Amino acid sequence: MTTFPCSGSLLCGVSGSDLLLVGDSGVGKSSLLLRFTEDQFEPYLNPTIGVDFKVKKMVLGDFPVQLAIWDTAGQERFRTLTPSYYRGAQGIILVYDVTKRETFAGLECWLQELDVFTKKSVVKMLVGNKIDETDREVDRKEGLQFAQKHSMLFIETSAKMKDGVETAFEEVVIKILQTPELWNIRNEGVVLAPESRAPNTADACSGHCSVA
Repeated sequence: MTTFPCSGSLLCGVSGSDLLLVGDSGVGKSSLLLRFTEDQFEPYLNPTIGVDFKVKKMVLGDFPVQLAIWDTAGQERFRTLTPSYYRGAQGIILVYDVTKRETFAGLECWLQELDVFTKKSVVKMLVGNKIDETDREVDRKEGLQFAQKHSMLFIETSAKMKDGVETAFEEVVIKILQTPELWNIRNEGVVLAPESRAPNTADACSGHCSVA
């Protein structure tokens, strides 16, 4: 049996954040978070100022999980705040807008920050958002190749249409559960079922995502 820290949650008690949403301003990070946590979509959300925070409880297989999710501002003037949230992250969701190539081009800069401030074992998911829009500028194949190059999970989503959103978060959590070095080690802990009962990664993809 494997033990995890804290009571009633598998992903809790970390110093800092559990999951972190990053990416340029306007790519839809807040919309993805709102859709995932409250199943709502607001077409005109105000830009995030600094950081926003939400908690989401979910069940994967037999595992109850409580997620602490941080939504970071993409504007340049807030970029100095983001590194302080990287260090405690178990998973990073890096978002770009498939209708704006400049947000895809900016991914290299975000990855440089991740390389400096996060653990090597942190789970990274690349998300191409706004696939409901017709004026696509970044092909799915480009996103997939970029994700594979940088050893990231990959999925395309639409916060508006709800497509792929829950799968994206689930896939990150499953990968965290499969990465022991990301678990929080303390004297006390809850007992997790044997690894053989862990949710199956391929099943969780449901045809949406590709594991790098």
